[in-house]
This record gives sequence, structure tokens and C-alpha cells, in this order.
Amino acid sequence: MRITIDPDRCVGAGQCVLSAPQVFDQDEDGIVTLLAEPGTDEEPRARIAGALCPSRAITVHEG
Repeated sequence: MRITIDPDRCVGAGQCVLSAPQVFDQDEDGIVTLLAEPGTDEEPRARIAGALCPSRAITVHEG
């Protein structure tokens, strides 16, 4: 799994941080940042975070 983020699309809703706090954070402006690629145990939460993102700023690439 690989994750890409488009910070220009982020609206700062924070669903990613709530869903996968070991993978995502927000900067001082509330824009999503990637802390680390998810480990096997974090992959399900990272997928949920990508699905919940209202602006589709997070893309989860499988494989």
C-alpha cells in the first residue's frame, strides 16, 4: 500500500487524523500531512481515512 496526498484539495475536516492518527496529522493550517506509510496493522485504518476524506485529498494505492 502507498498513500498520496493532495494538500491543495484538503479542507481540514480531520477525519483522516481521527481514523488513522499514526499515519496522518494536520499542519498548523489544518492541512493533512502524512506521518508515515502505514504498516500492515494500520492499513485498514488508512483505507477508512481515504474513504472518509470529504475532499478526496487522500488516495490509497493498493499493491
